[in-house]
Amino acid sequence: MSKIEKMSILGVRSFGVEDKDKQVITFFSPLTVLVGPNGAGKTTIIECLKYITSGDFPPGSKGNTFVHDPKDAHETDVRAQIRLQFRDVTGEQVTVQRSMQSTQKGKKTEFKTLEGVITRMKHGERVSLSSKCAEIDREMIAALGVSKAVLNHVIFCHQEESNWPLSEGKALKQKFDDIFSATRYIKVLDTLRQLRLKQANTVKSCQMELRYLKQNKEKAQEIRDLLTSKESQLAVSKESVQHVEGQIEPLENRLMDIDNNLSKVMKLDNDIKALDSRKKQMEEDNRELEEKMEQVFQGSDEQLQEMYQNHQRTVREKERRLEACQRDTERANRECQRLNRLKSELLVEQGRLQLQSDCQAQNVRNRDSLVKSLASYLEMEGYERAPFNERQLRSFHQQVKERQDRETEAANQAMRDLQEKEATKQQSIDDIRDKKTGLERTVALKRDLQNKRQQELRNARGDLQQLEGSSARLQELEQELSKAERELENAVQSSDVDGLKAEVQELQAEKAQLDRAQRKLDQEMETLNAHTKTRTEMDMLKKDKTDKEEQVRKIRSRHNEDLTSLLGYFPNKKQLEDWIHSKNREINLTRDKLYKLSWRASPGPSRGGAETDSEEETANLALILKELRDVEEVLGLAWQKKGFVWNNNKINLDHDYPPEIMAMRKEYTEARRALKEKNLRFRTLYPARLKVFFEEGVSTYNTVEEATAGPGEAGTPG
Repeated sequence: MSKIEKMSILGVRSFGVEDKDKQVITFFSPLTVLVGPNGAGKTTIIECLKYITSGDFPPGSKGNTFVHDPKDAHETDVRAQIRLQFRDVTGEQVTVQRSMQSTQKGKKTEFKTLEGVITRMKHGERVSLSSKCAEIDREMIAALGVSKAVLNHVIFCHQEESNWPLSEGKALKQKFDDIFSATRYIKVLDTLRQLRLKQANTVKSCQMELRYLKQNKEKAQEIRDLLTSKESQLAVSKESVQHVEGQIEPLENRLMDIDNNLSKVMKLDNDIKALDSRKKQMEEDNRELEEKMEQVFQGSDEQLQEMYQNHQRTVREKERRLEACQRDTERANRECQRLNRLKSELLVEQGRLQLQSDCQAQNVRNRDSLVKSLASYLEMEGYERAPFNERQLRSFHQQVKERQDRETEAANQAMRDLQEKEATKQQSIDDIRDKKTGLERTVALKRDLQNKRQQELRNARGDLQQLEGSSARLQELEQELSKAERELENAVQSSDVDGLKAEVQELQAEKAQLDRAQRKLDQEMETLNAHTKTRTEMDMLKKDKTDKEEQVRKIRSRHNEDLTSLLGYFPNKKQLEDWIHSKNREINLTRDKLYKLSWRASPGPSRGGAETDSEEETANLALILKELRDVEEVLGLAWQKKGFVWNNNKINLDHDYPPEIMAMRKEYTEARRALKEKNLRFRTLYPARLKVFFEEGVSTYNTVEEATAGPGEAGTPG
């Protein structure tokens, strides 16, 4: 149980701000009584206990009135400090300190809370915890073991709030709920109810699983009993097999002895037959020699032996010569084989060179046809008859380049002339427009003057009608009338309305002509812009073609040796596709044949254990081949659909591009994300371009900057 021991107060309400004014209150057990007159600070002690434990100020105070007034202390800044020493729920000594500051600025007082510290003794060492690192209010509640509601409404209840049990029902219920933690109790009940429902569902699922497990157990028991009976039958069969093998073993031994004797007899018989045949052969040889002998040697045995040795030496000499001739023949054969291999290699090289020659001839014919068509298109003479030599081609290239430079210079000159004409025409249009505006203003002024004169004439006629009784007035009016008519005639003659109208019509006709000329110039500008765009696209295509040719050259140099060693020559695209197609067809035929052979093989009753293992391996191989074919078909369908779903995950299939192109395509990630947010359909083209389908049309962006600027705007085609 927690226990309050001491509290020191400095600079709070009527307590002084000097160190000598610090008051220390010691709390005794089991009861401490505070006695003093009004204003002595009894309520301040309770308020300090409430603030140091819960962090709440007294009711109606925001801190300004809780600290000693700076005006009374004749100071600008006043610091207040409250220290409390107590023992927490574990019995350990804890010291807490809270500080405040009140500053007088003119007629306004500012209040702020300073850093608070909690100090504990752990293992003989003092450990401090600052309010910058933790929440002191929560630490105090945990150390005292009492909730904040009990501290505020029961233990340290202010005298102004001591009648809260007589407050209205809603507020009273709220305070009782805070004191007894009724809301937490209700939440605990709800949690228990949810846990009970969850555990009930778990029990139901476990019961269902238990029922299935019982069924599986019964089936397992049946299978175990069946396995036991089969094992007993197998043991009986093994015993019978062993008994039969015991009976067969002596018979096999006897059979082996008989086979050995039979083989000896057959060997002797063969030896006898061989000797008989040898005897017959020797008799025949002797008879043939006797028939071939022209004369019988009449000399002695020594002479015959000497003649025989001479004959043997002659035979050995001829054998040595024969061996030398054979070695020469073998050497000649090896040389012939080497020459044949060299011949085959030269034939392969001849085929490759012939293929290159044919390709070169075809390229030359295509080049000559292109040169001829381009020369006829450009009206260049001397290129009507092919083939062309190098001098003609250099001349043609030089002429085309000069023609291109002239056309480019002419186009640039035409562009500059058109720009100058456009500026001149625009200046003349502006001048005519200003002149027209001035004339229109003059015509308006003349028309206003004419209307004014006509109005004066009508007024004069009205006055004349009113004053026709007075002859003098009539003469005066007639003079004024004649004067007004003369002025009107002069105004009409000076205005020349018809001339102005004709001039306005001429100016309008000239304006229309200038507008037509401007539209024509705009069309020419659009054509030049189209030509410029086409030329830019042509340059990009040429660059793309160069890059692709470089890639083709690298791939060709990388695989040249392999393809040449495999095919005997370097194939073109069609030949390589045909060769791959034929090899794939052969592989598929071999797979089908192996698959059919493996499924035709069925185990027979007369086959032994080795044959059974071979059949099992064949069957397993057939199953593996069938699975591989199924996987190939599935991957083919997935490639057609550009992806498939595996374990609720979408897996996309794409081409195997080089790392450089993949890095370029990856730069469009932000642009693609922006398009997805706008629900716009798009496609990434080779090698790294973005095609966007807008409602107004389709746009293709060649760089990341264009794609970022285009889709990121109003969503219109770029």
